Amino acid sequence: MFRYKTQHDLDSPARTLQHREIILRKAFLRKLYDEWYGIFEKEVSKLPEGKIVELGSGGGYLKDILPDVITSDILELPHVDMVFSALEMPFGDKELSGLFTLDTFHHIPDSHAFLKEAGRVLKPGGKMIMIEPANSWWGRLIYKNFHHEPFDEKGSWQIPSTGPMSGANGALPWIVFMRDRERFAKEFPGLRIEKISRHTPLRYLLSGGVSFRSLVPSWSFGFFRAIDKILAGISGQFSMFMTVVVVKRNVETP
Repeated sequence: MFRYKTQHDLDSPARTLQHREIILRKAFLRKLYDEWYGIFEKEVSKLPEGKIVELGSGGGYLKDILPDVITSDILELPHVDMVFSALEMPFGDKELSGLFTLDTFHHIPDSHAFLKEAGRVLKPGGKMIMIEPANSWWGRLIYKNFHHEPFDEKGSWQIPSTGPMSGANGALPWIVFMRDRERFAKEFPGLRIEKISRHTPLRYLLSGGVSFRSLVPSWSFGFFRAIDKILAGISGQFSMFMTVVVVKRNVETP
């Protein structure tokens, strides 16, 4: 399989910009991003009025879909609106109506600190919508054997802060929102897990992601979307990704 060449370190802005170029020019992969961004777009009408921020915008293009979204990253990137850490957001208490993340949560070094900060900046009724790796039978097989990032289901809520991209645990969203759901509910009573849905078994692999050439032509996207829906409908154990929706409770909890 053909791997794209790169001379840039994984944590460098240049590597992220290269990823952006790949996403924008690979038709199959871009269609998949359009679908994922569509998940965010559908949630907008359900949010209270106010600012919506995408954390870890990276090489993505959500602003093309939702022009009013404030894009952000921890790296200095020419196409993002703001640069800051998700652990210290430059917003006032209850200022945001939504936080969107695509493959970002599992790179945040301290989940507890992030959730505390998210609870601070979100308005009552505001939501976090996160698309992240799924710890399913199929997901584990792929992430543990064919992906460069660590995937440790026995890990804690913290990960080594080696860098914005190299520091990661793909299993982190499952750890926080599924394995340790009781701990989450106890430590963050002001937040509620509204929904977790698992999806997309095959298409990211078939797209080649940002590292390899597509394995299938772009015109086959609709066919494989139907296959993905069938497989995910049979069992969430066939998924590679999951969408987690967390809502800030309308009633303040002491």
